[in-house]
Amino acid sequence: MFSTLLTHIGRYLLMLKAMFSKPENFKMYWKEFMTQCYEIGYGSLPIVVIISIFLGAVTTVQTAYQLVSPLVPQATIAQIVRDSMLLELSPTVLSIVLAGVIGSKIASELGNMRVSEQIDALEIMGVSPSAYLVFPKIMASIVVIPCLVVISFVTGIWGGRVAGNFSGVISPNVFDMGVRQNFSSFSVVFALIKAYTFAFLISSISAYFGYNVKGGSLEIGRASTRAVVVSCIMVLLADYILAALLL
Repeated sequence: MFSTLLTHIGRYLLMLKAMFSKPENFKMYWKEFMTQCYEIGYGSLPIVVIISIFLGAVTTVQTAYQLVSPLVPQATIAQIVRDSMLLELSPTVLSIVLAGVIGSKIASELGNMRVSEQIDALEIMGVSPSAYLVFPKIMASIVVIPCLVVISFVTGIWGGRVAGNFSGVISPNVFDMGVRQNFSSFSVVFALIKAYTFAFLISSISAYFGYNVKGGSLEIGRASTRAVVVSCIMVLLADYILAALLL
């Protein structure tokens, strides 16, 4: 089992190394990059907005349920919602969801190209498959996923504000005041560091499993499942490591 793990790590590193080759046609690579940005970003935007709104709403209601002491000001609810969305819910929970949405897409797309011998055809034409197929996907994820995390910040806090107003647990004015109190800009920096790290892990791991599919259509489904599972585990592991190092 240990030797198998080392084999996967070695193949993964070789795939990353092969990405950095001189583009045969820059316009072709740029077009593929923009296509991936659109598919990853626009395709994931609805689920990101819906999940973020409900995460913020549920966090507000549950925090208000826990803070029953009259000695705790209501503005504390907004502070907890803000910090929860910035530090954990938006970057980490959202990345786990995106591992299922984006990771399975990347793995199945590359796996289908491998099974249908399209990758072999690119090699025959003198085009580097790793550079043309994998690199734009990873770069698009690194560009787009942090943007989705920022959108998640905003919509999550807004969802908490609306939920607090509708449920009567906190007024919008008090919520706005609490969001501004004791704000640390490092929370945003830390969340973006996590977002960039998770984006690279999700895209590169999913690309690895899809790129190295062997067999038929059944193996594509298995590769997609492995890509999502391993990506989620690595996201959680990286989350712990970053929190231990930076906080």
